[in-house]
Amino acid sequence: MKLVYYIRRFGYNALPDFFFKWNYKRLKRFEKECNERELKERLDYYFKIDNHFEIPEKAVAVKNFKRTRGTDYYLDLKEFFHYFSGHTRFAYQFGDDTHVNSYPTLFKARPIGGKNENSILFKLNKNRHFKWVKDPIRFADKKDKMVWRGGAYLELRREFVKRFWDHPLCDIGQTNKPKEPDPWQKEYLSISEQLKYKFIFCPEGNDVATNLKWVLSSNSLCFMPRPKFETWFMEGTLKPGVHYVELADDYSDLEEKIEYYSKHIAEAEKIIGNAHLHVDRFRNSDLEDLLCLKVLEQYAAMSGQGEGMKFR
Repeated sequence: MKLVYYIRRFGYNALPDFFFKWNYKRLKRFEKECNERELKERLDYYFKIDNHFEIPEKAVAVKNFKRTRGTDYYLDLKEFFHYFSGHTRFAYQFGDDTHVNSYPTLFKARPIGGKNENSILFKLNKNRHFKWVKDPIRFADKKDKMVWRGGAYLELRREFVKRFWDHPLCDIGQTNKPKEPDPWQKEYLSISEQLKYKFIFCPEGNDVATNLKWVLSSNSLCFMPRPKFETWFMEGTLKPGVHYVELADDYSDLEEKIEYYSKHIAEAEKIIGNAHLHVDRFRNSDLEDLLCLKVLEQYAAMSGQGEGMKFR
């Protein structure tokens, strides 16, 4: 599947200019028809800088853009560089970095709040993060337990797994590679298997929780501490008790909340419904593409490269 994905993506980027000119005009027509308020709200969220700035020294010209760290990141940005002339320059950072640079930079993730405006959010590594599910199981029909599988390399995740791997209300386990000789090292559990549980844990790692998007699209209830990082998915707009169930940072309330929402089905389903509404904001592929284009257009314009568009 991964090979097919890369063949398709590299093939897309090999298409001739007239295709991208056609697609650019199509997206511009869509811009006149789409929800103007939603477009502005999301663009303002991703791109917070409202003053002009000089092109950063670290910025790379489109004509010099090469695949280095992270093929997925490269492909996600390259897809939209086709709309800009070769001399247009952008500063970008690939990977799970969450620091804020001293100059405007395209990032996958940034800290929520504080002076984070130099981290301009772009939809990067989307094949890994932006997955939705069609969940055939009603919340009421799922197991009264919380499930999680994933890498526990950071201390916070490792401590969580050690504490709850054998808890009667949990099915928790790390899937570290190489395998570790610990009782909390467990076998991989597919998404379809995890969907059999009422509650799914969504812990942050180096940045955001990878499973958060598909969990919020499911009929299971997301359990997590209040997030500290945000991506294109706008995690900073998620509200505890509205879109997910907030856990204390020390997980001291985990058992209590599993028992509570196992009994209060209607409350749980209301939260799940709100989570679905949040996910719906990201399902329109034309709006997603238009926003990616608009973020780069705004970067070019605010850095004095207003003539950087290849097509008009």
